[in-house]
Amino acid sequence: MPGSEQQTATELRRLEEKEKKEERSDRKREDNQGIAYIFTSFNNTIVHITDLSGQTISRVSGGQITKHDRLKANPTVAMFVAKKAAETAKEAGVTSLYVRIRAKTGSTGVGPGAHAAVKSLSREGMRVISIVDTSRVPRGGPKKKGGRRGRRV
Repeated sequence: MPGSEQQTATELRRLEEKEKKEERSDRKREDNQGIAYIFTSFNNTIVHITDLSGQTISRVSGGQITKHDRLKANPTVAMFVAKKAAETAKEAGVTSLYVRIRAKTGSTGVGPGAHAAVKSLSREGMRVISIVDTSRVPRGGPKKKGGRRGRRV
């Protein structure tokens, strides 16, 4: 009899370990990932969240939060933009994000709302996996007008 009790105890432990492994794998399945494209210029902030295949989940801009043109690029408005986009993405089941920040081509840097938007996304419970700056950089471009010797006044 004592030997059979030990067998049942070890079998119970094995079953418990199996259940724990299944719970861990279920957690991994629940971790839905998405991509957050944050476009920030000195005039506006746009947050566009997609799934990994590129299907749009939510897209929110500064104009949907405020109607004042001068405030669209404000970090406070960018925070609300990211919050609204994150809430919609959460409803769709997205829990973690790859963040891609983009500024206007040829600008000096990202707009004032970029960092506020990323911070707000993480504050909303989204796990930020990586942050990449995907701003386009002009390399040469078309020939300037004015001819070889420039514009003569």
